[in-house]
Amino acid sequence: MVHSGINVLFEGTNLARLFAGLWVSIWIAVVSLLIGLALGTIFGILRTMHNKVVRFILRLYLEFFRIVPTIVLLYLVYYILPRTFHVNWSATWMAVLAFSLWVAAEFSDIVRGALESVPKSQRESGLALGLSNLQLFRYVLLPQAVKLELPATINLATRVIKTTSLLMVINIMEVINVGQQIIEANNQKYPTGVFWIYGFIFILYFILDYPLSAWAKRLTASRD
Repeated sequence: MVHSGINVLFEGTNLARLFAGLWVSIWIAVVSLLIGLALGTIFGILRTMHNKVVRFILRLYLEFFRIVPTIVLLYLVYYILPRTFHVNWSATWMAVLAFSLWVAAEFSDIVRGALESVPKSQRESGLALGLSNLQLFRYVLLPQAVKLELPATINLATRVIKTTSLLMVINIMEVINVGQQIIEANNQKYPTGVFWIYGFIFILYFILDYPLSAWAKRLTASRD
């Protein structure tokens, strides 16, 4: 049969392995986002301060993660960091470290932009009420900034999920790596299996990312 290659999905435990690989991708993405968003919020607030040295350092930090390709960053963290600093973490936690630092850099710029977009009258009103800088950020600036930064944050989350496909380069058994192994193991029996495996992986990523992308577009449209 022309379409018999689809059977590769149901051969043995192939389908379960693909879902297990997808879970690894999701787990790394979610943990990295949680850590990165927390760090990014702190860095973003610091970038709005008047200390030029801190702002310069954080700007360099941001530019480093924007310039260095993610695949190079994964190699640096997985191969160079353990040898240089004798860090004996698993590949999964090395990936979380790399993604968290990347997310923190990107999100710091989102937070900075959102905070600077809050009308100055809001800041002046808070100061006029006698709020301290900490109270001003907590009760006035951050709540308003969250609404402004939400679409960009969702788009960042979709990028992180998609970029987990690069984790195969450091031997993490995420969904792409699992799919490649299944293709190689079943290449003779199912010559067209590559189409069905990668097609199924595409559907999985689409199911994860499209609702987030649509949500971000609706939020952006509602603001305009």
